Amino acid sequence: MAEWLHEEGIGEDRAILVEGDRIVEAAIELPGRLRAGSIVDARLAAILIPGRRGIAALGPGGEALIEPLPPGLAEGAAFRAEIVREALPEEGRAKLPKARATEDSPRAGPTLAERIGTFTSHGAIGPDRFEAAGWSELLDEAMRGEIGFPGGALRMSLTPAMTLFDVDGNLPPAELACVGAAAAARTIRRLGIKGSIGIDLPTLPGRGERQAAAAALDALLPQPFERTAVNGFGFLQVVIRRERPSLPELLQADPVGAAARALLRRAQRCEGHGRLLVQAAPPVAARIEAQPDWLERLRRETGAEIALQGQPGLAISAGHVQRSPS
Repeated sequence: MAEWLHEEGIGEDRAILVEGDRIVEAAIELPGRLRAGSIVDARLAAILIPGRRGIAALGPGGEALIEPLPPGLAEGAAFRAEIVREALPEEGRAKLPKARATEDSPRAGPTLAERIGTFTSHGAIGPDRFEAAGWSELLDEAMRGEIGFPGGALRMSLTPAMTLFDVDGNLPPAELACVGAAAAARTIRRLGIKGSIGIDLPTLPGRGERQAAAAALDALLPQPFERTAVNGFGFLQVVIRRERPSLPELLQADPVGAAARALLRRAQRCEGHGRLLVQAAPPVAARIEAQPDWLERLRRETGAEIALQGQPGLAISAGHVQRSPS
């Protein structure tokens, strides 16, 4: 039976849907983001396409793309905006949130905990069910974009237009296409990937082989989604409604922050007595040091004196945590 686990971590909230002792869905929510579903006061700052699209200045700060524009709304006019898609990280620049005009009252969008509904709270004491289900491995997949499966592997690439999966392996093409399409479907669900998604399968000359590969994806990817047929070059496109960044987008946009939060999670669960020594690459240590509330919460929850050290030469993901006599 599937079960949601939710964890209020230091610097992030996280949740996993566990089924058969493995993660089938996962999500991370960072604080301070304007969440999808929020309704805020706004002002029309600029009209980009009359009657269709504009830029709004938001009351909480920042801007959003407004589409469609309500009839008669002039530049400078005040209105309320509902966030329908959160800001998306992108190399070089971030995509603005998308919003629509509404007459509803202001409200905050649902939190991660509210979105998943019924869940079991998971704390820093007791068995680590996140890790037992493969949490660290999932983070590595999201960061590196390399996902193995029996007989092959997926290589995931984030682009401004879509998330791309390249399927490679040593199986016969028709079998590899089916196994690869199934692996892509599982990964899309696991990592919360939405929007436009391209899957590059082996070239399949036969119509039946192409249909079988598409059916393998359909069997594992939850609705609703739209997709194309697999074309003669083995390419398949999937489109899923998108409201927030995927796990790979969040982690790859800020690898230092992701490493810092993962290291603090390990520190929370470090058993023993005495001072808690946290060693990290200098950028990771600097990020933690710049968030005194993170260190204060770690001190409060562990009951230990915290010693944070930057270690030149350590990889960003290679921090160490240990207890030592005070």
